[in-house]
Amino acid sequence: MTKKFLIIDPETDHTVLKGIASPTRATMLKMLHDRGPMNVNDMAAALELPQSTVSTHIQILEDAGLLQSETQKARKGSQKICRATVEEVVVVFKSEVREPRKDMIEVAMPVGLYTGFEVTAPCGLCSTDGIIGLLDVPNALLDPDRMKAGLIWFTRGHVEYQFPNNAKLSNAAIRELEVAVELSSEVPGTSADWPSDITLTINGKKVGVWTSPGDFGDKRGVYTPDWWKLKGSQYGKLKNWRVGPDGTFVDGVQISDVTLADLDLASHHSIRVRIGIEDDASHPGGINIFGKGFGNYDQDIVLRLKIE
Repeated sequence: MTKKFLIIDPETDHTVLKGIASPTRATMLKMLHDRGPMNVNDMAAALELPQSTVSTHIQILEDAGLLQSETQKARKGSQKICRATVEEVVVVFKSEVREPRKDMIEVAMPVGLYTGFEVTAPCGLCSTDGIIGLLDVPNALLDPDRMKAGLIWFTRGHVEYQFPNNAKLSNAAIRELEVAVELSSEVPGTSADWPSDITLTINGKKVGVWTSPGDFGDKRGVYTPDWWKLKGSQYGKLKNWRVGPDGTFVDGVQISDVTLADLDLASHHSIRVRIGIEDDASHPGGINIFGKGFGNYDQDIVLRLKIE
């Protein structure tokens, strides 16, 4: 069954915030998730509260859209049955929609649309609906359904994506290049302490290494689907790699002296982005690449070109 989310804006969805603000109402919702639909009398008994008090809380939760109730026939008269409507409430602090920047070109690439790969098992890929192909069989990454993938993992090797060099098409000079992608290490099960050296290569030039601290599974990823087992990798870290005239940086911290000039982007009609684990990595802890429908960030691999 697909997990039901309720995404709210704290500036406008005051009724929902009021609904979850009460410890009693939060307990009621958890109880309905754990036990399934319940009648008002059973809820009142479990909470050790008067039925009138529980009924008041139910009305507030119904107004917020967090609970539904219906009247059913009972042995004597009728009874009110309550059920929770969502499994998770996500609070999103939205910003105003901005006009596209004229000094930036952005392209999003689904994680399954790689143009080349060379990986070692354990490995695999899956969509929001299920596993794609066979697990731990490298050639399964050739499956045509890979275009639907939202998660890819492997132990060593790489996947490569070919982005269009849209700056060259528009005769614009590039000032900086950025790659944003959600990543983690990969270990059977999960382990927060499992470092892995993840290398980013652009147009055949190794720009730098970021060491992932672990394979995160302490809680379910915000967008990770229900069918994906809790013992599997749940989310990663959203890393922003930036290559400019002064070197290469990850989240503002310089990791190498490779500059934009070293990539010679003006000579190429495409930009090849390779993500992987090298054979001689000091910490060969595997890799998970999260895309839409998995992890904590519902996004593909994003390439940004800042132009003049």
